[in-house]
Amino acid sequence: MLSTQQITQFQEDGYLVLTDAFSPRETERVRDAALDIVADFDPDKHRTVFETTDRDAGRDDYFFDSAEAVHCFLEAGALDEGGELVRPKELAINKIGHAMHDLVPAFTEFCRLPVIAETLRDIGYRQASLWQTMYIFKQPGIGGEVRWHQDASYLVSEPPRVTGLWIAIEDAGLENGCLWVQPGGHRSPLREIYEVDWEHRKGMLRTLDDTPWPAQDEAVPLEVPRGSLVLFSDHMPHYSSQNHSKRSRHALTLHVTERGAQWPEFNWLQRKNLGEFLL
Repeated sequence: MLSTQQITQFQEDGYLVLTDAFSPRETERVRDAALDIVADFDPDKHRTVFETTDRDAGRDDYFFDSAEAVHCFLEAGALDEGGELVRPKELAINKIGHAMHDLVPAFTEFCRLPVIAETLRDIGYRQASLWQTMYIFKQPGIGGEVRWHQDASYLVSEPPRVTGLWIAIEDAGLENGCLWVQPGGHRSPLREIYEVDWEHRKGMLRTLDDTPWPAQDEAVPLEVPRGSLVLFSDHMPHYSSQNHSKRSRHALTLHVTERGAQWPEFNWLQRKNLGEFLL
């Protein structure tokens, strides 16, 4: 249960760090399940790279279809100029997404741990609906930079409220590409919006506001141990640098809305064949 001080901090800063939210056993089960997914992945069938630095990077059908599936995406640095893997596949995956909570029992069980629903109720949710799960590897040496962004650019709800839950499956520090945030930045305007033209199955990131992204001295790193939970407002600017270390930085990210929230057709993530996943 969150204290009054923690709730106030989340409202004022736009994020909140809760250490020791999950036990080592709980995080290990999710990690093992993610590695099982990678073991079954055939990179010869799908070599879709998840680009995290190019604001105008397009998305293909494999990406769009992952909204209701479990798909693996590669790091750009894992492929040579000819598109061939230059490292073992277990060290080449950028992330897995985006319906593991629906389709993979270990993820389903994790997402239903009481701490998640209880924490969301503490910040004002009556009953949260889970829209997507992402397992991010941040591979050693090549784990790509994720540029400054706001989650509300990619996930839009009516009324407008999407909350992110970022869970450290492994320790996250400066050397292996931890998250950076701008305290209070959730009060800044939404800078971009990603909209999909479904007739042509093409998405476009459009500029809404030219407010600069935070300067380095306006940002703080979130160095957190395994088992930590970070709550995010959907307008909170955040980014992570490339992982230059020899250690990975696994994390699980969830995005939720209030039950019954309207979901615009231009959102890339559409769950037309999956029901609401209520917490």
